[in-house]
Amino acid sequence: MTYKVAIIMGSASDYPIMKEAELLLKDFGIPTHVEVVSAHRTPEKMVAFAKAAKSNGINVIIAGAGGAAHLPGMVASLTSLPVIGVPIKSSNSIDGWDSILSILQMPNGIPVATVALNAAKNAGVLAARIIGATDPEIGSIIDAYAKQMEAAVEESQERLTQR
Repeated sequence: MTYKVAIIMGSASDYPIMKEAELLLKDFGIPTHVEVVSAHRTPEKMVAFAKAAKSNGINVIIAGAGGAAHLPGMVASLTSLPVIGVPIKSSNSIDGWDSILSILQMPNGIPVATVALNAAKNAGVLAARIIGATDPEIGSIIDAYAKQMEAAVEESQERLTQR
């Protein structure tokens, strides 16, 4: 089965952060779809996107938003797919806290997995883990990724020891 992750954001200015998820997923061989979908400026597009995502072959949605950051929660309210929210520190942000709290504090029944501020790469890892839970090939890619991180830590310790 082919899996696909949608990476959506409220504004194209969010792409420099959100591309980290796209690059990681592409490295893992997971196809992505990237689109600007604003909860406030294009609400009808957001509703249509969220309602059609599953039938369009999307398996996980990563939604990045700054400021009021309603996009991840609104999308999660319109689909049964897993939604991962990426709070983004925007130019009009209250040091990023407005985005974090808007995504994190979802009402019961409408979950949004929330990663750290500007942590789109972690959203990509989480999306891959969700897929890898049922796809052995992606699961083994995630396992190899973890081993690479472990080796990098060991190498850094070796360099530190040799100084």
